[in-house]
Amino acid sequence: MNSSEASLNLNSNLKKEQEYLLAESNGKSAGENSVWSKRLSTFPALQSKNYRIYFFGQLVSVIGTWLQIVAQGWLVLQLTNSPFLIGLVAALATTPSLLFSLFGGVIVDRFYKKRILFITQSLAMILALSLGILTNLNLVNVPVICTFAFLMGTVTAIDAPARQAFVSELVTREQLASAIALNSGIFNAGRVIGPGIAGLLIAVAGSGGAFIANGVSYIAVIVALFFLSIQEKPPVSNLHPIQAIKEGIQYSFSHPIIKVLLMFTAVISVFGWSYTTIMPVIARNVFHVEAKGLGYLYSATGLGSLLATYLVGAHSKRVSSTLFIIGGNAIFCLSLIAFANTTYLPTALFLLFFTGLGLLLQSSMMNTIIQGMVKNEFRGRVMSLYILMFMGLAPLGNFEIGWLTEHFGIRWAITINASIVLICGMILLWYQKNIREAYRNYKTLKEAEILV
Repeated sequence: MNSSEASLNLNSNLKKEQEYLLAESNGKSAGENSVWSKRLSTFPALQSKNYRIYFFGQLVSVIGTWLQIVAQGWLVLQLTNSPFLIGLVAALATTPSLLFSLFGGVIVDRFYKKRILFITQSLAMILALSLGILTNLNLVNVPVICTFAFLMGTVTAIDAPARQAFVSELVTREQLASAIALNSGIFNAGRVIGPGIAGLLIAVAGSGGAFIANGVSYIAVIVALFFLSIQEKPPVSNLHPIQAIKEGIQYSFSHPIIKVLLMFTAVISVFGWSYTTIMPVIARNVFHVEAKGLGYLYSATGLGSLLATYLVGAHSKRVSSTLFIIGGNAIFCLSLIAFANTTYLPTALFLLFFTGLGLLLQSSMMNTIIQGMVKNEFRGRVMSLYILMFMGLAPLGNFEIGWLTEHFGIRWAITINASIVLICGMILLWYQKNIREAYRNYKTLKEAEILV
Protein backbone atom coordinates (compact mmCIF):
# COMPACT_ATOMS: atom_id res chain seq x y z
CA MET A 1 0.00 0.00 0.00
CA ASN A 2 1.48 3.35 -1.01
CA SER A 3 1.30 6.53 1.06
CA SER A 4 -1.52 7.94 -1.07
CA GLU A 5 -3.74 4.89 -0.49
CA ALA A 6 -2.93 4.90 3.21
CA SER A 7 -3.91 8.53 3.44
CA LEU A 8 -7.21 7.85 1.70
CA ASN A 9 -7.98 4.95 4.04
CA LEU A 10 -7.11 7.05 7.06
CA ASN A 11 -9.42 9.86 5.90
CA SER A 12 -12.19 7.35 5.23
CA ASN A 13 -11.83 5.84 8.71
CA LEU A 14 -11.78 9.26 10.32
CA LYS A 15 -14.95 10.23 8.44
CA LYS A 16 -16.74 7.06 9.58
CA GLU A 17 -15.61 7.66 13.16
CA GLN A 18 -16.89 11.25 13.02
CA GLU A 19 -20.26 10.05 11.70
CA TYR A 20 -20.45 7.47 14.47
CA LEU A 21 -19.58 10.02 17.17
CA LEU A 22 -22.11 12.47 15.73
CA ALA A 23 -24.81 9.81 15.87
CA GLU A 24 -23.82 8.92 19.43
CA SER A 25 -23.94 12.57 20.47
CA ASN A 26 -27.54 12.69 19.29
CA GLY A 27 -28.42 9.67 21.42
CA LYS A 28 -28.52 7.22 18.48
CA SER A 29 -26.24 4.56 17.10
CA ALA A 30 -25.15 4.92 13.49
CA GLY A 31 -27.65 2.22 12.48
CA GLU A 32 -30.47 3.92 14.35
CA ASN A 33 -29.57 7.22 12.73
CA SER A 34 -29.77 5.59 9.31
CA VAL A 35 -33.20 4.13 10.10
CA TRP A 36 -34.40 7.54 11.28
CA SER A 37 -33.10 9.14 8.07
CA LYS A 38 -34.99 6.60 5.98
CA ARG A 39 -38.18 7.33 7.91
CA LEU A 40 -37.73 11.04 7.36
CA SER A 41 -37.12 10.46 3.66
CA THR A 42 -40.61 8.93 3.42
CA PHE A 43 -42.08 12.23 4.62
CA PRO A 44 -39.48 14.90 3.75
CA ALA A 45 -41.48 17.68 5.45
CA LEU A 46 -40.59 16.18 8.85
CA GLN A 47 -36.95 17.06 8.16
CA SER A 48 -37.97 20.66 8.88
CA LYS A 49 -37.81 21.44 12.60
CA ASN A 50 -40.41 24.19 12.23
CA TYR A 51 -42.81 21.83 10.49
CA ARG A 52 -42.33 19.14 13.17
CA ILE A 53 -43.25 21.63 15.90
CA TYR A 54 -46.29 22.81 13.94
CA PHE A 55 -47.29 19.24 13.07
CA PHE A 56 -47.54 18.05 16.67
CA GLY A 57 -49.28 21.21 17.87
CA GLN A 58 -51.86 20.90 15.10
CA LEU A 59 -52.37 17.20 15.82
CA VAL A 60 -53.39 17.87 19.43
CA SER A 61 -55.67 20.71 18.34
CA VAL A 62 -57.38 18.66 15.62
CA ILE A 63 -58.03 15.81 18.04
CA GLY A 64 -59.81 18.38 20.19
CA THR A 65 -61.79 19.61 17.18
CA TRP A 66 -63.10 16.09 16.59
CA LEU A 67 -64.13 15.93 20.24
CA GLN A 68 -66.30 18.96 19.56
CA ILE A 69 -67.70 17.65 16.26
CA VAL A 70 -68.81 14.36 17.81
CA ALA A 71 -70.12 15.95 21.02
CA GLN A 72 -72.02 18.65 19.13
CA GLY A 73 -73.85 16.18 16.89
CA TRP A 74 -74.61 13.90 19.85
CA LEU A 75 -75.90 16.77 21.98
CA VAL A 76 -78.30 17.93 19.23
CA LEU A 77 -79.50 14.35 18.80
CA GLN A 78 -80.16 14.08 22.55
CA LEU A 79 -82.05 17.39 22.62
CA THR A 80 -84.14 16.92 19.45
CA ASN A 81 -83.75 13.43 17.93
CA SER A 82 -83.99 15.23 14.56
CA PRO A 83 -81.70 14.41 11.59
CA PHE A 84 -82.68 17.73 10.01
CA LEU A 85 -81.56 19.77 13.05
CA ILE A 86 -78.28 17.85 13.18
CA GLY A 87 -77.79 18.82 9.53
CA LEU A 88 -78.81 22.41 10.29
CA VAL A 89 -76.20 22.81 13.05
CA ALA A 90 -73.53 21.23 10.85
CA ALA A 91 -74.56 23.58 8.03
CA LEU A 92 -74.29 26.64 10.27
CA ALA A 93 -70.78 25.56 11.24
CA THR A 94 -69.69 25.64 7.60
CA THR A 95 -71.87 28.43 6.17
CA PRO A 96 -69.31 31.14 7.15
CA SER A 97 -66.79 29.42 4.88
CA LEU A 98 -69.23 30.06 2.03
CA LEU A 99 -69.83 33.67 3.08
CA PHE A 100 -66.42 34.81 4.29
CA SER A 101 -63.62 32.50 3.08
CA LEU A 102 -62.88 34.65 0.00
CA PHE A 103 -62.32 37.63 2.31
CA GLY A 104 -60.26 35.31 4.49
CA GLY A 105 -58.02 34.64 1.50
CA VAL A 106 -57.48 38.37 1.01
CA ILE A 107 -56.51 38.69 4.69
CA VAL A 108 -54.08 35.78 4.35
CA ASP A 109 -52.35 37.40 1.35
CA ARG A 110 -52.22 40.80 3.07
CA PHE A 111 -51.01 39.99 6.61
CA TYR A 112 -48.46 37.67 8.19
CA LYS A 113 -49.96 34.19 8.46
CA LYS A 114 -48.40 33.34 11.84
CA ARG A 115 -50.04 36.41 13.39
CA ILE A 116 -53.40 35.50 11.84
CA LEU A 117 -53.17 31.97 13.28
CA PHE A 118 -52.37 33.29 16.78
CA ILE A 119 -55.59 35.31 16.68
CA THR A 120 -57.87 32.68 15.13
CA GLN A 121 -56.69 29.84 17.37
CA SER A 122 -57.13 32.00 20.48
CA LEU A 123 -60.68 32.96 19.46
CA ALA A 124 -61.56 29.32 18.76
CA MET A 125 -60.28 28.36 22.21
CA ILE A 126 -62.47 31.00 23.89
CA LEU A 127 -65.56 29.84 21.97
CA ALA A 128 -65.03 26.15 22.79
CA LEU A 129 -64.50 26.83 26.50
CA SER A 130 -67.56 29.09 26.64
CA LEU A 131 -69.81 26.47 25.01
CA GLY A 132 -68.50 23.84 27.41
CA ILE A 133 -69.24 25.98 30.45
CA LEU A 134 -72.77 26.79 29.24
CA THR A 135 -73.44 23.11 28.55
CA ASN A 136 -72.26 22.05 31.99
CA LEU A 137 -74.50 24.71 33.54
CA ASN A 138 -77.50 23.33 31.58
CA LEU A 139 -77.91 26.70 29.82
CA VAL A 140 -77.55 25.28 26.33
CA ASN A 141 -80.29 24.69 23.75
CA VAL A 142 -80.44 24.36 19.96
CA PRO A 143 -80.35 28.16 19.26
CA VAL A 144 -77.29 28.49 21.53
CA ILE A 145 -75.56 25.58 19.78
CA CYS A 146 -76.42 27.12 16.39
CA THR A 147 -74.94 30.47 17.46
CA PHE A 148 -71.68 28.94 18.63
CA ALA A 149 -71.47 26.75 15.52
CA PHE A 150 -71.79 29.84 13.31
CA LEU A 151 -69.22 31.82 15.32
CA MET A 152 -66.73 28.95 15.26
CA GLY A 153 -67.30 28.62 11.51
CA THR A 154 -66.59 32.33 11.06
CA VAL A 155 -63.21 31.91 12.76
CA THR A 156 -62.52 28.86 10.59
CA ALA A 157 -63.28 30.86 7.42
CA ILE A 158 -60.09 32.84 8.09
CA ASP A 159 -58.12 30.18 9.95
CA ALA A 160 -58.43 27.42 7.32
CA PRO A 161 -56.91 29.25 4.32
CA ALA A 162 -54.24 30.67 6.65
CA ARG A 163 -53.27 27.15 7.79
CA GLN A 164 -53.24 25.85 4.21
CA ALA A 165 -51.04 28.71 2.99
CA PHE A 166 -48.80 28.78 6.09
CA VAL A 167 -47.39 25.34 5.28
CA SER A 168 -45.37 26.80 2.40
CA GLU A 169 -43.57 29.04 4.93
CA LEU A 170 -42.38 26.05 6.98
CA VAL A 171 -40.92 23.75 4.32
CA THR A 172 -38.85 23.92 1.18
CA ARG A 173 -40.47 23.67 -2.23
CA GLU A 174 -39.47 20.03 -2.66
CA GLN A 175 -40.98 19.19 0.75
CA LEU A 176 -44.34 20.83 0.00
CA ALA A 177 -46.17 17.77 -1.36
CA SER A 178 -45.11 15.80 1.71
CA ALA A 179 -46.30 18.59 4.02
CA ILE A 180 -49.71 18.75 2.31
CA ALA A 181 -50.13 14.98 2.67
CA LEU A 182 -49.13 15.19 6.33
CA ASN A 183 -51.66 17.99 6.88
CA SER A 184 -54.32 15.59 5.66
CA GLY A 185 -52.77 13.07 8.02
CA ILE A 186 -53.20 15.46 10.93
CA PHE A 187 -56.89 15.83 10.14
CA ASN A 188 -57.40 12.10 9.83
CA ALA A 189 -55.27 11.09 12.78
CA GLY A 190 -57.54 13.41 14.74
CA ARG A 191 -60.53 11.67 13.22
CA VAL A 192 -59.17 8.29 14.35
CA ILE A 193 -58.22 9.32 17.87
CA GLY A 194 -60.73 12.09 18.59
CA PRO A 195 -64.06 10.25 18.17
CA GLY A 196 -62.92 7.32 20.28
CA ILE A 197 -61.88 9.68 23.07
CA ALA A 198 -65.08 11.67 22.55
CA GLY A 199 -67.26 8.58 23.06
CA LEU A 200 -65.57 7.84 26.38
CA LEU A 201 -65.46 11.48 27.44
CA ILE A 202 -69.16 12.07 26.69
CA ALA A 203 -70.03 8.97 28.72
CA VAL A 204 -67.96 10.21 31.69
CA ALA A 205 -68.15 14.02 31.56
CA GLY A 206 -70.96 14.73 29.09
CA SER A 207 -70.82 16.85 25.95
CA GLY A 208 -69.77 19.88 28.00
CA GLY A 209 -66.62 18.07 29.11
CA ALA A 210 -65.76 17.33 25.48
CA PHE A 211 -66.20 21.01 24.54
CA ILE A 212 -63.90 22.09 27.36
CA ALA A 213 -61.30 19.50 26.36
CA ASN A 214 -61.36 20.94 22.85
CA GLY A 215 -60.79 24.43 24.25
CA VAL A 216 -57.75 23.22 26.19
CA SER A 217 -56.36 21.48 23.08
CA TYR A 218 -55.89 24.84 21.31
CA ILE A 219 -53.11 25.65 23.79
CA ALA A 220 -50.90 23.11 21.99
CA VAL A 221 -50.98 24.87 18.63
CA ILE A 222 -50.68 28.33 20.22
CA VAL A 223 -47.52 27.20 22.03
CA ALA A 224 -46.22 25.61 18.80
CA LEU A 225 -46.70 28.87 16.92
CA PHE A 226 -44.79 30.71 19.65
CA PHE A 227 -41.75 28.43 19.21
CA LEU A 228 -41.62 28.60 15.42
CA SER A 229 -38.55 30.41 14.15
CA ILE A 230 -39.26 31.56 10.60
CA GLN A 231 -38.80 34.51 8.30
CA GLU A 232 -42.18 34.87 6.65
CA LYS A 233 -42.41 36.17 3.12
CA PRO A 234 -43.78 39.73 3.19
CA PRO A 235 -47.47 40.08 2.26
CA VAL A 236 -47.79 40.76 -1.46
CA SER A 237 -51.35 41.96 -2.03
CA ASN A 238 -52.30 45.61 -1.51
CA LEU A 239 -55.34 45.65 -3.78
CA HIS A 240 -58.81 46.65 -2.65
CA PRO A 241 -60.41 43.51 -1.12
CA ILE A 242 -63.06 43.18 -3.84
CA GLN A 243 -60.48 43.63 -6.57
CA ALA A 244 -58.16 41.14 -4.86
CA ILE A 245 -60.97 38.57 -4.67
CA LYS A 246 -61.82 39.13 -8.33
CA GLU A 247 -58.17 38.70 -9.30
CA GLY A 248 -57.92 35.43 -7.33
CA ILE A 249 -61.10 34.03 -8.93
CA GLN A 250 -59.93 34.99 -12.42
CA TYR A 251 -56.56 33.34 -11.84
CA SER A 252 -58.10 30.12 -10.45
CA PHE A 253 -60.77 29.64 -13.10
CA SER A 254 -58.51 30.57 -16.01
CA HIS A 255 -56.09 27.82 -14.96
CA PRO A 256 -57.16 24.67 -16.86
CA ILE A 257 -56.24 22.19 -14.10
CA ILE A 258 -56.97 24.17 -10.93
CA LYS A 259 -60.41 25.02 -12.33
CA VAL A 260 -61.37 21.36 -12.91
CA LEU A 261 -60.05 20.22 -9.54
CA LEU A 262 -61.87 23.00 -7.67
CA MET A 263 -65.14 22.03 -9.35
CA PHE A 264 -64.68 18.35 -8.48
CA THR A 265 -63.79 19.33 -4.90
CA ALA A 266 -67.17 21.10 -4.75
CA VAL A 267 -68.97 17.92 -5.84
CA ILE A 268 -67.19 15.87 -3.18
CA SER A 269 -67.97 18.50 -0.54
CA VAL A 270 -71.71 18.55 -1.24
CA PHE A 271 -72.38 14.90 -2.06
CA GLY A 272 -69.37 13.06 -0.62
CA TRP A 273 -68.57 14.35 2.85
CA SER A 274 -72.22 14.88 3.80
CA TYR A 275 -72.69 11.29 4.99
CA THR A 276 -70.61 12.16 8.09
CA THR A 277 -73.30 14.67 9.12
CA ILE A 278 -75.91 12.00 9.79
CA MET A 279 -73.50 9.53 11.39
CA PRO A 280 -75.13 10.04 14.83
CA VAL A 281 -78.47 9.02 13.30
CA ILE A 282 -76.87 5.99 11.65
CA ALA A 283 -75.22 4.97 14.92
CA ARG A 284 -78.46 5.10 16.91
CA ASN A 285 -81.13 4.08 14.39
CA VAL A 286 -79.30 1.55 12.21
CA PHE A 287 -76.67 -0.04 14.46
CA HIS A 288 -78.35 0.77 17.79
CA VAL A 289 -75.15 1.97 19.50
CA GLU A 290 -74.55 4.97 21.72
CA ALA A 291 -71.75 7.55 21.79
CA LYS A 292 -68.98 4.97 22.14
CA GLY A 293 -70.20 3.12 19.03
CA LEU A 294 -70.40 6.42 17.15
CA GLY A 295 -66.73 6.92 17.96
CA TYR A 296 -65.92 3.53 16.42
CA LEU A 297 -67.70 4.48 13.18
CA TYR A 298 -65.77 7.74 12.85
CA SER A 299 -62.50 6.05 13.78
CA ALA A 300 -62.88 3.32 11.13
CA THR A 301 -63.16 6.02 8.45
CA GLY A 302 -60.17 7.82 9.92
CA LEU A 303 -57.97 4.72 9.82
CA GLY A 304 -58.62 4.36 6.10
CA SER A 305 -57.84 8.05 5.66
CA LEU A 306 -54.51 7.61 7.48
CA LEU A 307 -53.53 4.88 5.05
CA ALA A 308 -54.44 7.22 2.16
CA THR A 309 -52.24 9.92 3.69
CA TYR A 310 -49.28 7.54 3.77
CA LEU A 311 -49.86 6.37 0.20
CA VAL A 312 -50.06 9.90 -1.20
CA GLY A 313 -47.16 11.21 0.89
CA ALA A 314 -44.83 8.29 0.22
CA HIS A 315 -45.74 7.27 -3.34
CA SER A 316 -47.08 10.36 -5.13
CA LYS A 317 -43.82 10.65 -7.11
CA ARG A 318 -44.04 7.07 -8.38
CA VAL A 319 -47.79 6.63 -8.88
CA SER A 320 -49.91 8.53 -11.40
CA SER A 321 -51.78 11.42 -9.81
CA THR A 322 -54.93 10.54 -11.74
CA LEU A 323 -54.80 6.97 -10.42
CA PHE A 324 -55.07 8.36 -6.89
CA ILE A 325 -57.99 10.59 -7.90
CA ILE A 326 -59.99 8.24 -10.15
CA GLY A 327 -59.17 5.09 -8.18
CA GLY A 328 -59.91 6.81 -4.88
CA ASN A 329 -63.24 7.99 -6.24
CA ALA A 330 -64.29 4.45 -7.21
CA ILE A 331 -63.19 2.97 -3.87
CA PHE A 332 -65.01 5.68 -1.93
CA CYS A 333 -68.30 5.55 -3.81
CA LEU A 334 -68.65 1.77 -4.02
CA SER A 335 -67.70 1.31 -0.35
CA LEU A 336 -70.14 4.00 0.76
CA ILE A 337 -73.01 2.49 -1.24
CA ALA A 338 -72.28 -0.92 0.31
CA PHE A 339 -72.12 0.69 3.78
CA ALA A 340 -75.55 2.26 3.25
CA ASN A 341 -77.00 -1.18 2.61
CA THR A 342 -75.63 -3.11 5.59
CA THR A 343 -76.97 -3.43 9.13
CA TYR A 344 -74.10 -5.55 10.49
CA LEU A 345 -71.69 -3.38 12.49
CA PRO A 346 -68.40 -5.26 11.80
CA THR A 347 -69.12 -5.16 8.05
CA ALA A 348 -69.95 -1.45 8.34
CA LEU A 349 -66.64 -0.71 10.07
CA PHE A 350 -64.77 -2.63 7.35
CA LEU A 351 -66.55 -0.67 4.60
CA LEU A 352 -66.01 2.66 6.36
CA PHE A 353 -62.27 1.95 6.39
CA PHE A 354 -62.31 1.82 2.57
CA THR A 355 -64.67 4.79 2.42
CA GLY A 356 -62.09 6.89 4.27
CA LEU A 357 -59.27 5.46 2.15
CA GLY A 358 -60.94 6.37 -1.13
CA LEU A 359 -62.17 9.78 -0.01
CA LEU A 360 -58.74 10.94 1.13
CA LEU A 361 -56.84 9.44 -1.79
CA GLN A 362 -58.70 11.74 -4.15
CA SER A 363 -59.01 14.77 -1.85
CA SER A 364 -55.38 14.79 -0.69
CA MET A 365 -54.03 14.36 -4.22
CA MET A 366 -56.19 17.20 -5.57
CA ASN A 367 -55.03 19.48 -2.74
CA THR A 368 -51.40 18.56 -3.50
CA ILE A 369 -51.78 19.38 -7.20
CA ILE A 370 -53.55 22.69 -6.54
CA GLN A 371 -51.02 23.87 -3.94
CA GLY A 372 -48.13 22.78 -6.13
CA MET A 373 -49.31 24.66 -9.19
CA VAL A 374 -50.47 27.94 -7.64
CA LYS A 375 -48.25 31.02 -7.75
CA ASN A 376 -47.19 32.21 -4.30
CA GLU A 377 -48.78 35.67 -4.66
CA PHE A 378 -52.17 34.01 -5.22
CA ARG A 379 -51.74 31.22 -2.65
CA GLY A 380 -54.01 32.65 0.07
CA ARG A 381 -56.80 33.52 -2.35
CA VAL A 382 -56.65 30.21 -4.23
CA MET A 383 -56.66 28.28 -0.97
CA SER A 384 -59.62 30.36 0.20
CA LEU A 385 -61.43 29.22 -2.97
CA TYR A 386 -60.42 25.65 -2.15
CA ILE A 387 -61.81 26.07 1.39
CA LEU A 388 -64.98 27.59 -0.08
CA MET A 389 -65.43 24.51 -2.27
CA PHE A 390 -64.29 22.05 0.40
CA MET A 391 -66.09 23.53 3.41
CA GLY A 392 -68.19 26.48 2.27
CA LEU A 393 -70.45 24.36 0.08
CA ALA A 394 -70.84 21.73 2.81
CA PRO A 395 -74.04 23.42 4.16
CA LEU A 396 -75.75 22.48 0.90
CA GLY A 397 -74.77 18.88 1.49
CA ASN A 398 -75.79 19.01 5.15
CA PHE A 399 -79.25 20.37 4.32
CA GLU A 400 -79.61 18.03 1.37
CA ILE A 401 -78.73 14.80 3.17
CA GLY A 402 -80.83 15.77 6.19
CA TRP A 403 -83.83 16.37 3.92
CA LEU A 404 -83.27 13.15 1.93
CA THR A 405 -82.90 11.14 5.14
CA GLU A 406 -86.17 12.40 6.60
CA HIS A 407 -88.10 11.81 3.35
CA PHE A 408 -86.48 8.69 1.83
CA GLY A 409 -84.48 7.12 4.65
CA ILE A 410 -80.76 6.82 5.38
CA ARG A 411 -80.02 4.09 2.82
CA TRP A 412 -81.39 6.00 -0.17
CA ALA A 413 -79.93 9.34 0.98
CA ILE A 414 -76.38 7.95 1.07
CA THR A 415 -76.79 5.85 -2.08
CA ILE A 416 -78.04 8.81 -4.14
CA ASN A 417 -75.17 11.04 -3.00
CA ALA A 418 -72.48 8.41 -3.57
CA SER A 419 -73.86 7.70 -7.05
CA ILE A 420 -73.61 11.40 -7.98
CA VAL A 421 -69.95 11.51 -6.88
CA LEU A 422 -69.23 8.31 -8.84
CA ILE A 423 -70.79 9.73 -12.04
CA CYS A 424 -68.77 12.96 -11.69
CA GLY A 425 -65.63 10.90 -11.15
CA MET A 426 -66.32 9.09 -14.42
CA ILE A 427 -66.71 12.45 -16.15
CA LEU A 428 -63.32 13.46 -14.72
CA LEU A 429 -61.80 10.61 -16.75
CA TRP A 430 -62.06 12.94 -19.77
CA TYR A 431 -59.55 15.27 -18.08
CA GLN A 432 -57.17 12.64 -16.71
CA LYS A 433 -54.61 12.99 -19.51
CA ASN A 434 -54.44 16.79 -19.11
CA ILE A 435 -54.16 16.52 -15.31
CA ARG A 436 -51.44 13.85 -15.53
CA GLU A 437 -49.39 15.79 -18.09
CA ALA A 438 -49.76 19.10 -16.27
CA TYR A 439 -48.71 17.58 -12.94
CA ARG A 440 -45.76 15.78 -14.60
CA ASN A 441 -44.63 19.05 -16.20
CA TYR A 442 -45.02 20.83 -12.87
CA LYS A 443 -42.79 18.30 -11.09
CA THR A 444 -40.19 18.44 -13.88
CA LEU A 445 -40.13 22.25 -13.67
CA LYS A 446 -39.73 22.22 -9.89
CA GLU A 447 -36.90 19.69 -10.07
CA ALA A 448 -35.15 21.87 -12.66
CA GLU A 449 -35.54 24.94 -10.43
CA ILE A 450 -34.09 23.02 -7.47
CA LEU A 451 -31.03 21.97 -9.52
CA VAL A 452 -30.45 25.56 -10.58
